[in-house]
Amino acid sequence: MKALRIILITLAVLATAFIGFKFFNTGKVLSPSATATFDKNGLQVNVDYCQPSKKDRLIFGEENDKALVPYGKWWRTGANEATIIKFNKDVTIGGQPLRAGEYTLFTIPSATDWTIIINQEVGQWGLSYEPKNDVLKAVASSAKVSGSQEMFQIDFKEQPDGTDMILSWDTTEVTVPIRTK
Repeated sequence: MKALRIILITLAVLATAFIGFKFFNTGKVLSPSATATFDKNGLQVNVDYCQPSKKDRLIFGEENDKALVPYGKWWRTGANEATIIKFNKDVTIGGQPLRAGEYTLFTIPSATDWTIIINQEVGQWGLSYEPKNDVLKAVASSAKVSGSQEMFQIDFKEQPDGTDMILSWDTTEVTVPIRTK
């Protein structure tokens, strides 16, 4: 009788867990994975990142304003895992040379410009950053745009000697010049 009671309780717990998962899990990922790709004139750049949403929050600003991404602090440049950026050939970013390879992309936002950080450590969750592994730091221009973009997005804009990587979220747009050598 005792064994039957344990089996019934176990089945009840499992059934409750299954029903809870089935009905309360919407299947929506809060910050879905995304890929931005540039592939022209022999240059290939691939960025794997996750797209956080604004959700009526203050995104960029001073830390005491409770901004999600405070000015002057490093950011994983997306959500979840750290953002991975790959180059098939040597490039310059903001005039700084960078060898072909796979890296982690971090940024330090400010109101007027952003520091772009290329870090050689890859595969980490986006909550750790080791400055000793930086291989490049460059400054990129930041601008306020009209309207508000709900989800963080990375795009590319072709240029005669490479591409501009565009980081946009909320009312902020950052242009990162990537050029072939």
